[in-house]
Amino acid sequence: MKAHLHSVRIAPKKANLIAKLVRGMRVEEALTALAHTNKKGARIVETLLKSAVANAHHNDKQHKSDLLIKSIIVNQSIGLPRGVPMARGRMRPMMKFLSHIDIVLGIAGTEETRDKKQDTKSMKKVASPSQSLKNHVKTPVS
Repeated sequence: MKAHLHSVRIAPKKANLIAKLVRGMRVEEALTALAHTNKKGARIVETLLKSAVANAHHNDKQHKSDLLIKSIIVNQSIGLPRGVPMARGRMRPMMKFLSHIDIVLGIAGTEETRDKKQDTKSMKKVASPSQSLKNHVKTPVS
């Protein structure tokens, strides 16, 4: 359940601010948050998220209420060379960067709970090295 957007005309830093806003959210909450955000990047991510939901519904028969944003990745694309006028008829070079945005959706109930259960089990089994040393080293009694 994926959607990709390549070479969109927005700087990666600006798109990544919006990506951080919705990363890990449920789809319905993310769409509401994006609709209330007054940024160009929010419109782009919102359209891409709707496309990913449509892909999930059409290809995998998933409902929108069951989905969450598993990962959203913003990468830098090519830079368009531009120039800013300076004194004496010169130009200061400048790059206008484009972005690649990828969204991966997951099912809300299954993966989260499974990962949390595995994390708590592994944390109980592993003791820190300093605790194991404290148990084995006996201090002399004076």
